[in-house]
Amino acid sequence: MKIAIIGGGISAFAAAISAAKNNDVTILEKNSKVLKKLLLTGNGKCNYFNTDQDISHYHTNSDIDIKEIVNSENIDKVKAFWAYLGIVPFIKNGYYYPYSETASSMKEALVFKAKYSGVNIITDCDITNIVKENDKFHITSDNYQDTFDKVIIATGSYAYPITGSTGFGYDVAKSFGHTINNVNPSLVQLVTNLGIEAKWNGVRHHAIITDLNTKKSEEGEIQLTSFGISGICVFNLSRDIAIGLSKSIKESVSINFAPWCNDMLDFLNKRSINFPKRSIMSLCESFINYKLLSAILKFLKISEDSTWNELNTQEQENLAQALTNFQIEIVGTKDYNSSQVCSGGLNLAEINLNTLESKKVPNLYFCGEVLDLDGDCGGYNITIAILTGILAGESC
Repeated sequence: MKIAIIGGGISAFAAAISAAKNNDVTILEKNSKVLKKLLLTGNGKCNYFNTDQDISHYHTNSDIDIKEIVNSENIDKVKAFWAYLGIVPFIKNGYYYPYSETASSMKEALVFKAKYSGVNIITDCDITNIVKENDKFHITSDNYQDTFDKVIIATGSYAYPITGSTGFGYDVAKSFGHTINNVNPSLVQLVTNLGIEAKWNGVRHHAIITDLNTKKSEEGEIQLTSFGISGICVFNLSRDIAIGLSKSIKESVSINFAPWCNDMLDFLNKRSINFPKRSIMSLCESFINYKLLSAILKFLKISEDSTWNELNTQEQENLAQALTNFQIEIVGTKDYNSSQVCSGGLNLAEINLNTLESKKVPNLYFCGEVLDLDGDCGGYNITIAILTGILAGESC
């Protein structure tokens, strides 16, 4: 069989390597180089897998059971694939990286195995049209045209358009009668409008952040920025928040900047007894970053020079609450240029979940980010890319 894979990302290579055992496979990539997004993963270190494979780390808006795709049998295929490529893992707290800790090692392994398997890789090939006539797919671009028996769409989503992701796969899917579930940025920074962002900009602080709508909480390092909040714990809440905002739902989070303290009001009362003449800044500086504390005090309209005992009861309660339950309205998210992935995409109910073949168009397959399937930070989205690529490739 003659197979075309549209896209040159991680999922495309997994599909190509898996399909090349019995087929003539060609990867068609619009960029001058393949696997551009892979090189950005994990700040260039490439966190590609995670020991914790609880199903809660994976998400879809489609009316299907995710376990039909993400299950122990398929996860074993992903593990076997990385071993087949010869990747030696460095495992830290359950997070898998190549032992070289460079994404370029992953790229070289994928490209080598694809070429060794006989995969034809064509770059600078921006596909403009895919049509099916007489059981054959006719693919054209400004500088290329050919006919194939089967086509795998692995074009990515809208996320990181700098890597060439334009949502072309969504257009292809719709042209063949498929439904695209609402697409929103995911694993993305959140935007606030408190008036204190300039003061806390650049602060990193260990905290617990809670989505006040879903009640889902994440603990980790929060990054406070000039536009709002960022960090892995924020990213993992951003999916639901972005969806809520797209539906005009008011979205807010609560941040506990002192998760070690069960009763901040009591703690500060007792601390002030030991240090009665210290200003609020001095009293709290050992456990709260001074820039962050200065921003919170500005928000509360409390003087930095005040001592604890100079505050009235309401001001004391407000400060204690702000340190452990600082509620912030989220007014937006950063756009697709900043989002690592997207939520939404091709409705999974319209494809065979064992083969990833379209239920509407025989011999048309989809894999990777074009699907309505995404994961948390921590290697889960690369796992989805490899897993769906393998299923589509093996099915061919």
